[in-house]
Amino acid sequence: MTVLIVGGSGFLGAELARQGHAAGRQTAATFHSHPGEIAGVTWHRLDLRNPASLRETLDAVSPTAVVNASSGGSQWAVTAEGGMRLAQAAAQRGIRLVHVSSDAVFSGRRHDKYDETCLPDPVTPYGAAKAAAETAVRLLDEGAVVARTSLIIGDGRSEHERMVHALVAGTRDGALFTDDVRCPVHVGDLAAALWELTLSDAAGIFHLAGPDAVTRHELGTLIAQRDGLDASLLPTARRAGSGLPGALRVHLDSRVTQKYLATRLRGAREFLRRQSPGH
Repeated sequence: MTVLIVGGSGFLGAELARQGHAAGRQTAATFHSHPGEIAGVTWHRLDLRNPASLRETLDAVSPTAVVNASSGGSQWAVTAEGGMRLAQAAAQRGIRLVHVSSDAVFSGRRHDKYDETCLPDPVTPYGAAKAAAETAVRLLDEGAVVARTSLIIGDGRSEHERMVHALVAGTRDGALFTDDVRCPVHVGDLAAALWELTLSDAAGIFHLAGPDAVTRHELGTLIAQRDGLDASLLPTARRAGSGLPGALRVHLDSRVTQKYLATRLRGAREFLRRQSPGH
């Protein structure tokens, strides 16, 4: 079985490629600008905006399954149209598809948690692009997986962790919202869960987020405490009334998906807990 990781040079994609190679799986990965540095993984340049580039990559790899972990941000041509193009190609070729989506497909207006049955109602260009790609995947391939996740954290390597360090050091402008709630997940847990879904016969929508709903400021404080930084130096603000687009509270409910998985999705308060010396 050969698995192609689309977006393998990104934060999540690199972890997927690393885990795949470590488990002895035949793993290939794509990059847009620079290939990753994971030995044993074959790398292919791919531009999801270019149909010919996609055909060439799929012809070269002949994958059994594809995990779309690409990150085009709010670029419609990459995130929406690229996701649609990949879904269509996978369906035509009989390739299993696992499409990574985001909690950004939700508005945050719901007063309850968002489970797998909730319909997208995005309020940002990024959320709209992700929602469009989700719709295409589900329409084109009933056997595909759509896996929604939240803020992805690592062991110092994620965008959120780097931002906390920069804010504490005063080398970056900005603030962490005290009214913007998400359910962070550790990149290692997320990648392991995605591999589980890829290797299974599961289909439909799955939620892969941690059980702890925290504000962006609470998340920043947890990161700072783990890394021995002074969390009191983190600037705060409120998204409400700021004029910035984005949902306020998106509590992604992963309980149904978690029952299906052997991988335990840890909460931020657990995986960001500062270890005592000797542990």
